[in-house]
Amino acid sequence: MEPASCRFAAYSYDDYKETADWLLAHTNTQPKVAIICGSGLGSLADLLKDKTVFPYEDIPRFPTSTVAGHAGQLVFGKLQGRECVCMQGRFHFYEGYSIQTVTYPVRVFCLLGVESLIVTNAAGGLNGSYNVGDIMVIKDHINLPGFCGQNPLVGHNDDSFGVRFPCMSDAYDRDLRALAVQTAQEQNCDSFLQEGVYCMVAGPAYETIAESNVLHNLGADAVGMSTVPEVVVARHCGLRVLGLSLITNKVVTDYDSNEKVNHEEVLATTQIRAQDLQRLVRHLVTKI
Repeated sequence: MEPASCRFAAYSYDDYKETADWLLAHTNTQPKVAIICGSGLGSLADLLKDKTVFPYEDIPRFPTSTVAGHAGQLVFGKLQGRECVCMQGRFHFYEGYSIQTVTYPVRVFCLLGVESLIVTNAAGGLNGSYNVGDIMVIKDHINLPGFCGQNPLVGHNDDSFGVRFPCMSDAYDRDLRALAVQTAQEQNCDSFLQEGVYCMVAGPAYETIAESNVLHNLGADAVGMSTVPEVVVARHCGLRVLGLSLITNKVVTDYDSNEKVNHEEVLATTQIRAQDLQRLVRHLVTKI
């Protein structure tokens, strides 16, 4: 956990470059694709060949992950022969990190030469047609923390990364989404593939019934506590983005229901569908 005095720190270009240069000096891999693994989905990184593994605590200026289901290491290697870097565990606003710290790795990826970012997460299903175990290709997002001023681009804009006012109407790359759908059909995953809108809430408490109904009425198909800040920074840097949500539970929207969501249920569902998601990403990477 970062000290309280650092939680609202802004980072300079030199900070990101120091981390990127250290990583480049310790690996021969030159990744063009980065993958951020959500809760329980870190096993994606286990598929990499010729791996070089860096625990987060060993990387200069890198934050550390504190959440169950997040291993906390950066893995370089080859996925289906394609050089990649994979985060086994991300950082969350609810852990006490600033939104700038949450997104720190994305700008490091940019300086490593990464061109495309795949973000995965575990999410609750708000759309009544979704089933537990579905994989949702994210076509758009609702950034609720951003509505309240918690946007990673607040503050001084570093023009070396991107423009002051980046466009977000194309946040999730249309061609990558089409590739994901095509790959899902080829891998017989299309029967549980959805496409929809992801809504980010700050967490860590799960949503009340009233909140869940509000989110659905706003147009959200799934809800989670991550991903959006990373996507905002990735687009600011000019990276192409593909987002995939694993629907791990149905969000409770009925006051007569006795269902109660919990993190253990989320992790258990990811284990059931993890191999399908791995297969989808593995074959997708070769087409990017």
